[in-house]
Amino acid sequence: MYRPEQVQFGKRDRLIAELVRQIRSGQLAHGEQLPAEHELAVRHHVSRSTVRSALSELQRQDLIATRGGVGSFVTFDGVKLDQTVGWATALAGSGFDISAELLGIERTTNAALTERFETPQFIAVRRLRRDHAAGPVSYEVAHVPATGALADLPERGLLNGSLTATLAAARLIPAGGEQWIGTEALAADAAKLLERPVGELFLHATRTSFDADGGLVEHVVSLLDPVRFRFHLKFR
Repeated sequence: MYRPEQVQFGKRDRLIAELVRQIRSGQLAHGEQLPAEHELAVRHHVSRSTVRSALSELQRQDLIATRGGVGSFVTFDGVKLDQTVGWATALAGSGFDISAELLGIERTTNAALTERFETPQFIAVRRLRRDHAAGPVSYEVAHVPATGALADLPERGLLNGSLTATLAAARLIPAGGEQWIGTEALAADAAKLLERPVGELFLHATRTSFDADGGLVEHVVSLLDPVRFRFHLKFR
């Protein structure tokens, strides 16, 4: 028996398939704003409710991120970065041509971290991540304790070029942590590294991980291009 909702459901599926094809093929470029609901409805000969339903499904698949009153935007094509394996590994596995440039490894102090973790000295690892087609996309400074197997890190360097592998080899295994996300206007030194204008807004992410005894494993402060990075929170 004919049911109108069956036809509507077929139109929704076809619209989803077409938008997915455009996103994955690059026809809808990363960061590009999708057409308005009305325009999509007219272009694909469907109702606006069908468009809204299709966009909800694309959002569920992490292909777009919808901002209230603004519209829907293409994200990293659904690719998620697993911070537990290190961003270099995660980005390498994502299919994007992004490399990490090690800018320096040096001993330093940090009064706030010392007060919290009772560690007198730290080692700072500074890295820049670059998209070979578009330029730098992030700058980060990681602080790790200058103790035990990490004490001579400035002299010997990272294991296989990976801070995550270096920490694992030193038996520094995160058991928990916290992360804060905000925005920050680029200061002159950061703007020069990132090849952006002074004052441009970047995402400012602070992530602190600690071991089962509450000791510091890693404290990372990152400046992330908001056009290239999104943060997705799931909860139950």
